[in-house]
Amino acid sequence: MRSASTVLLLLLFFLPLQAQKAVFRVDTIGDSVFRRMQGRSYPEGCTVKRSDLRYLTVSHYDLDGQIRQGELVCNKRIAADLIDIFRALFRARYPIARMQLIDDYEADDERSMEANNTSCFCYRVVNGSKKLSKHAEGLAIDVNPLYNPYVKGEKVLPRSGRSYLDRTASFPCKIERNDLLCRLFRQHGFRWGGAWRSVKDYQHFEK
Repeated sequence: MRSASTVLLLLLFFLPLQAQKAVFRVDTIGDSVFRRMQGRSYPEGCTVKRSDLRYLTVSHYDLDGQIRQGELVCNKRIAADLIDIFRALFRARYPIARMQLIDDYEADDERSMEANNTSCFCYRVVNGSKKLSKHAEGLAIDVNPLYNPYVKGEKVLPRSGRSYLDRTASFPCKIERNDLLCRLFRQHGFRWGGAWRSVKDYQHFEK
């Protein structure tokens, strides 16, 4: 009869590689991360306290089915929600094209969207207004934005997202009301921009 320690070693050996690689972690904003943010997503005059933000390390599958370690900065109020959501998406192998801090794109929302980058915190106003965005509080996230553009009249962001305006068409990572990603965010109390009337922001979830 095998000892308990031998059985444990065998179980660990046969654990799927993906489970061993998966990381879902919440940290405060360390100095190295904050240096990346300063003057970009965290500009001079930002009224959000650094202590109210959290740095998330999130495993995800990319569009090629490869495991990647993504990163997000969000408000501490939604950190646990995002960890739960992305852990469930990882288990389901739901593809997230890219997940880097928007600071890697100089906090330029258009550049980040064109790169199909999933991001959260960025201290900025709502597009076309003077009102602070929910992203400015770290309470909104944009997921796979190239395939799920922002649409208001003739305005489409990112610009290359026009190829994905037909929401009856079939293409990768299309967010729909009843797909897994949208259901998970709604279950955690987020509102989906794709359900709005005057504007359609298919990539966007906020709380």
